[in-house]
Amino acid sequence: MRLTAVLTGLAAVIAATPALAHHPLGGAMPETISQGLLSGVGHPIIGIDHLAFIIGAGIIAVMVGRGLTAPLALVAGALLGAVIHFGAVTIPGAEILIALSVIIAGRLIFTGARVGAGLIMAGFAVAGIVHGYAYAEAVVGAEQTVIAAYLISFSVTQLVIACGAGAIARIVMRGKSWSAAHRAAGMGIAAVGTVFLTQAVEIGRASCRERV
Repeated sequence: MRLTAVLTGLAAVIAATPALAHHPLGGAMPETISQGLLSGVGHPIIGIDHLAFIIGAGIIAVMVGRGLTAPLALVAGALLGAVIHFGAVTIPGAEILIALSVIIAGRLIFTGARVGAGLIMAGFAVAGIVHGYAYAEAVVGAEQTVIAAYLISFSVTQLVIACGAGAIARIVMRGKSWSAAHRAAGMGIAAVGTVFLTQAVEIGRASCRERV
């Protein structure tokens, strides 16, 4: 219980920095290829909800024995989500869906991910769509070369993070501390998702009150 409280408190502190939540360039749209590359690297890292999910995806991929293929499903979904955004198609409640995906990933890790590998990969692809949809907001209206740089950059960054988390998980799984480690990781990731879900719901409520 004490560990859960600490992790939840840490998640709240991190999530309470909206200025850094999703904007590596301070909210400005990338205008050059180098800025597109930088923004693509920054979004999956500075966006704590995205980062938590990617780390969780890497851990789950190792737990179900899918290694690199599951993170690739996530990246493919993210690219599709970006294309959907560029096509001016709206995904309602995207931030809420992102937060829920983080919570689900945390719970799967905490409980040991007793889910079929095929279902996990499908889930990664679907979750990737809403994450990619959110990523694309940063470059809507940018030049094509900048968008391409951004997409390549955030795809590679996600793979590196997921594979790195998976590699660490694989090492830890060989030791006696795995049970405690995966439970702590699961709680931490779920705590991040819970904080962001609360924020998304509150923002939604405030938006509804303004419309009224």
